[in-house]
Amino acid sequence: MITLTGKSVFHDVCIGKLIFHKKQEKIIKRTHIEDTEAECKSFIEAKEQAIKELQDLYQKALIEVGEANAAIFDVHQMLLDDEDYGDSINNIIRTEKVNAEYAVAVTSDNFAGMFEAMEDAYMQGRATDIRDISDRVIRILCKEAESNSYLKEPMIIAADDLVPSETIKLDKSMVLGFAMKQGSVNSHTAILARSMGIPALVSIGETLRKEYEGKLAIIDGITGTMFIDPDVVTLQASEKKRQEVLERKTLLLALKGKENITKDGRKINIFANIGNSNDVAKVLENDAEGIGLFRSEFIYLENDTYPTEEQQFSAYKTVAQNMAGKKVIIRTLDIGADKQAAYFNLDNEENPAMGYRAIRICLTRTEIFKTQLRSLLRAALFGNISIMFPMIISINEVIKIKEIMKEVKQELTQEGIPFKENIEIGIMIETPAAVMI
Repeated sequence: MITLTGKSVFHDVCIGKLIFHKKQEKIIKRTHIEDTEAECKSFIEAKEQAIKELQDLYQKALIEVGEANAAIFDVHQMLLDDEDYGDSINNIIRTEKVNAEYAVAVTSDNFAGMFEAMEDAYMQGRATDIRDISDRVIRILCKEAESNSYLKEPMIIAADDLVPSETIKLDKSMVLGFAMKQGSVNSHTAILARSMGIPALVSIGETLRKEYEGKLAIIDGITGTMFIDPDVVTLQASEKKRQEVLERKTLLLALKGKENITKDGRKINIFANIGNSNDVAKVLENDAEGIGLFRSEFIYLENDTYPTEEQQFSAYKTVAQNMAGKKVIIRTLDIGADKQAAYFNLDNEENPAMGYRAIRICLTRTEIFKTQLRSLLRAALFGNISIMFPMIISINEVIKIKEIMKEVKQELTQEGIPFKENIEIGIMIETPAAVMI
């Protein structure tokens, strides 16, 4: 039996055969280019294609690991759009008269090296992200398709390191655990592994050898230990520990249907967050007492043009009906920053996170806002819907919202369309200004 140690990412135990990750390796050759402008254009086109792929990955991650962790792929899109990154690639192409793939590879090594040299562990983890986005652009420039899954049965995946896009594309049902030579507990891949509930060890080092492929292995995420070819005693002890973990999970399931009350008698409401009506199945499965945040912008992000009143009404109504009287808080459109829909034609900003986004778009493009409010007021008749407005920075914005809400109610009344008159409204306290007020 061989014993390895690493840093634990997720405290669980898994037992299975070991397989080394089949990474697409690409040797980049330096090629002399005369038409450097055409080569720069090729890079821009590849970058745009890469961003589209990352948007698809974001949607996949949203379903599997939630918005907070899916944001990794928003970060990747922003890294691709970073001016310094793009300027470096274009400068290498023009000054050295080389092919775009080579320029991307050089920039990737340079930028990743800078991050790895930093003392902060979080910033060191960004080196993996730089390599991930660069490999994606290089693959597109080389006109290569993404590799298909090589897993035919549930196994423990070993690797030097896994980038986030490789992690999220894996078939979760075929992954028992992760064992990585490199990486840190703060890397995006580690965060994804935790969110997916998969036992994982990082920073095992060179003691994790390819000659172990196909051997039976154990990852003990509780002690940060990995066993290769475990003896009978270790195997039995690990199996017992794994059963104890499963029993704890089963115990949690036994709490379904019971009130969430602390030992001192305090009632705690546990709500779920969703991005679309399909997420309600998970909400009900996990026995949430309501929906604390329905991110309505995903209806817009999934559309090629502005969603109609009827399209939105149908989505909100479905959620309200399925929640059967439980509270559903729907956040109005929060578009902008890292959530972009091309048909909104938003300008680039130095600080989009606090700029023209969310409620400021709604208050200046009132027809879009009114359409959403009409659908929300109508859908509220079919359940317990409340409306929440994001990115508020002043009381004047709230006053303006109420004025528009009043206009919408008057219009619906005049048209003879039924709606809920006394709907609960609120705001997100998320900007520094709102906090101070």
